Amino acid sequence: MSKYIKELIASDVRERIGDVQELLVIDPSKVDAITTNQLRLDLRKKEIKMVLVKNSLARMALNQAGVSALDPILAGPSALVWGGEDIVALSKEMASWAKEIDGLEIKGGTVEGTTLSAADVEVLSKSPGRLELISQIAGLALSPGGQLVGALLGPGGKVSGQVKAHSEREEE
Repeated sequence: MSKYIKELIASDVRERIGDVQELLVIDPSKVDAITTNQLRLDLRKKEIKMVLVKNSLARMALNQAGVSALDPILAGPSALVWGGEDIVALSKEMASWAKEIDGLEIKGGTVEGTTLSAADVEVLSKSPGRLELISQIAGLALSPGGQLVGALLGPGGKVSGQVKAHSEREEE
């Protein structure tokens, strides 16, 4: 392959990735073509992209995009995976696929310039996602207010109940 062709391929990969800084690297080499195509179609429905590319070309494209954390992971057959809601959703999706498909291996990834091993990606896939964290934070923020309202209304409810009972006795 000529240098010009390599530069064209690297440029195409860089354009596909865009400004994404959070990627996973998988090894789909032991997976048959039909299963790989089904994986691609299902990932596409969830707006997750996957591209198989030669490691040297992937390094070239990623380094031009400012992502150098994947350099140690790009060895042997590799596919770059990115997209989805966030890196946690992406890691959950790929971890579920790795369990479902024999031979599909997660090699690692990168988050905010940090290299992740396969074990790190597995841990990340078990952590709460963006929406789950937002709901937990909202619940924690609203909890003290709910307790305060309950504390204020509790004695007030007792007093109003006693006043009502007293007024009913006076009417009789």
